Amino acid sequence: MATFTLPKNSKINGKGRSHRAEGAQRIKSFRIYRFDPDSGENPRYDTFEIDLDDCGPMVLDALIKIKNEIDPTLTFRRSCREGICGSCSMNMNGRNGLACTTAMEDLDGDVRITPLPAMHVIKDLVPDFTHFYAQYASIKPWLQTVTPTPSGKERLQSPEQRERLDGLYECILCACCSTACPSYWWNADRFLGPAVLLQAYRWLADSRDEMTGERLEALEDPFRLYRCHTIMNCANVCPKGLSPAKAIAEIKKLQVEKHA
Repeated sequence: MATFTLPKNSKINGKGRSHRAEGAQRIKSFRIYRFDPDSGENPRYDTFEIDLDDCGPMVLDALIKIKNEIDPTLTFRRSCREGICGSCSMNMNGRNGLACTTAMEDLDGDVRITPLPAMHVIKDLVPDFTHFYAQYASIKPWLQTVTPTPSGKERLQSPEQRERLDGLYECILCACCSTACPSYWWNADRFLGPAVLLQAYRWLADSRDEMTGERLEALEDPFRLYRCHTIMNCANVCPKGLSPAKAIAEIKKLQVEKHA
């Protein structure tokens, strides 16, 4: 299994293949990272030219067209096509994002597409999320209570308490933020990363949750929380417009208040 790091030079081994769009009037070139662990070959880039007049407007439309009409071996994840599931997260022209919500016209020149940085690559544009999901599970991302549930009722919140979850619950776990974070690149084995820490704060901020002390104690570690250096890459690339850095700062404030 390969680990993808954004290369300084897009030419990896000189064996990339090129596929041209014959007779097209408006074409856009896509240079796509390819890696097949079963082939025994080194990673490479393949180049595909797409007729923009015969394709949908989004990067995902181009990838689907390439797979359906040119190279059926091209491998990538996709599902909802509405920016909700996060399946098609990848790096496009050096910036993490969702292929389904990234318009081709917003990308200048040739489009270079790679897997999310600093993750093991299963094949082509598919990263291995096993470690990422294990980190997510480690924060116990569900409501934890000790008091009995009100008979026949939900645990209620005021409108003000509910508003505290805005900017947190919308996270779709696409990993765009975590894989744009240099601290996560260097310390992914111990640093939870922006996405998971935002999810951790989502439960700390929930008025219905009754395990605040235990959650804060689990996060109080030199690496799990405090490797964040507020570079803000996470907020810059989040396709949902969230700010994991702000959530991390709020967790640090709660840690200080706990020891005050």
